[in-house]
Amino acid sequence: MRRVHFTRRPAARRRGFTLIEVCIVLVVVALLSAIAYPSYHGHVARSRRADAKQSLLDLAQRLERFYTERGTYAGATLGGGSGLYPTTSQAGHYTLAIGSQSADGFTITATPTGSQTGDACAAFGYNHLGEQTVSSAATLSAGKCWQ
Repeated sequence: MRRVHFTRRPAARRRGFTLIEVCIVLVVVALLSAIAYPSYHGHVARSRRADAKQSLLDLAQRLERFYTERGTYAGATLGGGSGLYPTTSQAGHYTLAIGSQSADGFTITATPTGSQTGDACAAFGYNHLGEQTVSSAATLSAGKCWQ
């Protein structure tokens, strides 16, 4: 019986990627980034809002201490030197202001600056009664912004 030998031809070496493969990868990367970027941007905005809320609560606490020492909220100021608190939030994403003050009440605000400008919560507000508000320009409710 005669033996038949099959010879293998060397397989053609495949180098690189085809244009179709590259296009598919690009489409997948584009879809993933289109989903991930808004989520990331929202997370960053929420963390910056925490900076505003914490700064407002710290300022309110200092105003209460001021009231305890002097019997009035009137005369409290922000800024360096004799001010109660800096004019910007701890991370610098909000500008703080004492909106109104009297002998028995105050209103303070945190207005977004820089990259936080245009945030859905706009400016935060807080008063001597502990009421947490947002400005009328906010597209989210005060409850959602302050949570």
